[in-house]
Amino acid sequence: MNHAGTLAEMSRGKEWPTRLTVVLLFFFSSFICYMDRINISVTILQMEEEFGWSAAQKGLVLSSFFWGYLITQLPGGWLADRFGAKVVLGVGVLWWSLFTLLTPLAAGSLGLLFLMRASMGLGEGLNFPAIHSLTARWIPSQERSRAIAFNYTGLLLGTVIGLLLTPVLMVHFGWRWVFYLFGCLGFIWYVLWHRLATSRPEEHPTISPQELQHIQQNRPDVARADTVPWRLIFSKAPVWAVITAHFCNNLGGYFVVTWVPTYLNKELGVSQASIGLYAMIPWIAAFLVGNFAGWLADAMIKRGISVTATRKILQSVAFSGASVFLLLLIGVKSPGLAITYMTLSFMFGAFGLAGFGVNHLDIGPKYAGVLMGITNTAATIPGIFGPLAVGYILAVTGSWTGVFVMIAAVNIFGMIVWNLFATGEKILT
Repeated sequence: MNHAGTLAEMSRGKEWPTRLTVVLLFFFSSFICYMDRINISVTILQMEEEFGWSAAQKGLVLSSFFWGYLITQLPGGWLADRFGAKVVLGVGVLWWSLFTLLTPLAAGSLGLLFLMRASMGLGEGLNFPAIHSLTARWIPSQERSRAIAFNYTGLLLGTVIGLLLTPVLMVHFGWRWVFYLFGCLGFIWYVLWHRLATSRPEEHPTISPQELQHIQQNRPDVARADTVPWRLIFSKAPVWAVITAHFCNNLGGYFVVTWVPTYLNKELGVSQASIGLYAMIPWIAAFLVGNFAGWLADAMIKRGISVTATRKILQSVAFSGASVFLLLLIGVKSPGLAITYMTLSFMFGAFGLAGFGVNHLDIGPKYAGVLMGITNTAATIPGIFGPLAVGYILAVTGSWTGVFVMIAAVNIFGMIVWNLFATGEKILT
């Protein structure tokens, strides 16, 4: 195996890796993606007061983004694998940034706001499939767990910054300026992306011959996916294992994205100005643990633990640990204790970034974008119905207990399916 151009060697000052530039850029794409997505979960506290929304209308607003997000996952993955991910990701960021900017103009009409948020979702739906396609082509196999985990932690850090900045901007400038300022970031990012990135390392004008050779010799076959074996893909049980794990993981994740600010404010009495400080703690912890999990996975595989065992162990830790601490939230009235349990739940859940999160690249690297499109399409369904289900449970029971039990039960189901059918072997060529 050729080790010329490894990250360890470059970190000693010999050369800045071009692939690290690409990774940093798509990390910040995910960072902006979630800043723009999370802000409405906080701004909605002022928006509902201004427009007089009911709980049901509020749930509709929170779920509207995901209707658009659902549509572009699969086409985005196919386009990235077939024609190259640079254009797909760039268009996605510009598109969702535009509709982020336009959101305040539509907020006076529920119908227009639904359309605006769904349109924003169309752009964000391209993000993760395109990034998986890029990772399959740019990143050597021995670094892919770290790269994917690092990218996922971009959304965690984006959530932290979004939760931190949004209340401050709301208090000083009003909720509309949150969307105006956040929406501008994507246009700045695009300038750098257009100048510095390519879909494949072979197309990059300044990559060193040593790094290009290292990438080519240490990645699986990732030729352009001219055709996609759809029937074969959907006939494979490990594909369904990733779909199930992704779905179950996102049910809890979307609850946090959409309802936790409301939970902190209404249930625990945290002021609107302090919500960001409380809510960001679990995301910071998940950011640190998620990156650790990526390094841990690569280290486990390097030490001889099979890829299959590595993925199953880390995903099982994620689902079981997250569920235990979620259930401990039942009946808690102290904001400090609630955030402690939520943080521990998030910390364990972050191990899944190196479990199901990277498994697309194990089982079918050539179709990584398509596979991410498939699984993230399924995993968007909780984003549509999860906020509505939470709103319904709260309306009927007046308690958060049913919400926590529902999410924990779904996690355990996901863990069972994962351990029965997941594999780290390449099954799609």
